[in-house]
Amino acid sequence: MTKARKIAIGKAALTFVLFYLRQYLQIIPIYLFQIDVEHATANDTVLVNLFLNLMLAIALFILYHKELKQEFQKFKGNFKENFDAGLRYWLMGLTIMVVTNVLISMFTPLQNSSNEMTVQALIATSPILMLLTAGVLAPIVEELTFRKAMRGIFTNKWVFFIVSSFVFGLMHVIGSSNWYEYFYIISYGGLGFSFAYAYDKTDTIFTPITIHMLHNTLLILLSFI
Repeated sequence: MTKARKIAIGKAALTFVLFYLRQYLQIIPIYLFQIDVEHATANDTVLVNLFLNLMLAIALFILYHKELKQEFQKFKGNFKENFDAGLRYWLMGLTIMVVTNVLISMFTPLQNSSNEMTVQALIATSPILMLLTAGVLAPIVEELTFRKAMRGIFTNKWVFFIVSSFVFGLMHVIGSSNWYEYFYIISYGGLGFSFAYAYDKTDTIFTPITIHMLHNTLLILLSFI
């Protein structure tokens, strides 16, 4: 194993640790914003998530700053080609997501995932904060975690595509008490696959970050309507 690969795996391990441990840092924004935990509102929840995602995004940018600088130059230098490619792959993932959601609603008692219903409720309560959290920060954190970090682990691109999309899909349903919810791994995973594919094809993490932001922002704006 080369030194570069060992470093990539080490960074990936640290990324996953940071991603997991962020839930234990809620005490910081709770203290800073003087949130009454026993009477916390939906707005309080969004504010805590905004703070945690911001802190994690900063930490990951510091961890990958040299690579991100190079990949940003690559993205900016071929912006039209990278954006067009990302858009095509996003439409592919969106198609998988829509078709899967329709099939799930047809053959199971579910009409929507718990994750989606929770997000919709938070958007209704705090639309501007959710635009910042889900529309901007979450895509940055998730792409650096599930695409940037994972690509450094796997040398085979198809293993990277499959594992990245599966873990991404699992993250959106894990903890659910309704086993039907786990069908949504395919739905979210299809979208995650398109992000991973876009990263591999354009060789810059800013392509999937951009299309992920576009996807989330469009959904939030549609919720406004």
